[in-house]
Amino acid sequence: MAAEDISPTSGRLGRARPPLGLPGRRGRLAGTLVIGTGLAVYSWMAASTAPFTRSALVSVLLPGAVLAAIAIWRPPARICPPDELDVAGFSYWAISLAALFEWEASAFRDDSHTWHPSLTDLINPLITPHPLKSAAFLLWLLAGWALVRR
Repeated sequence: MAAEDISPTSGRLGRARPPLGLPGRRGRLAGTLVIGTGLAVYSWMAASTAPFTRSALVSVLLPGAVLAAIAIWRPPARICPPDELDVAGFSYWAISLAALFEWEASAFRDDSHTWHPSLTDLINPLITPHPLKSAAFLLWLLAGWALVRR
């Protein structure tokens, strides 16, 4: 029954969380800080590689392999599929993705960077500074983790 899912300490649905003062909570916070610091350092080092080199390729493939291993051996609890497809929401995503692919394909086909730049040509000057490139790499890592957790 639904009443069995209510934790006795908080009155909310789900598992009971320990109070803030317990050592288990501190250990989890410390682990999160260590992982966050490690990801920030890795992002900083990965952003320092030269583009299109072997080290840049490895710095992108390594977290992808780790996330793939986590997704395969420790899959999260899946969300039940909806009863019906939200056609409006799906069409917004489909149109947006089609427009992005068309932009990139036409920029590649026309090969004119002056009057029709690709999205990569537009974004590269924005993330040229090392801290911004590191932040973009960290966001990319976190987006991958969010996809694996979903």
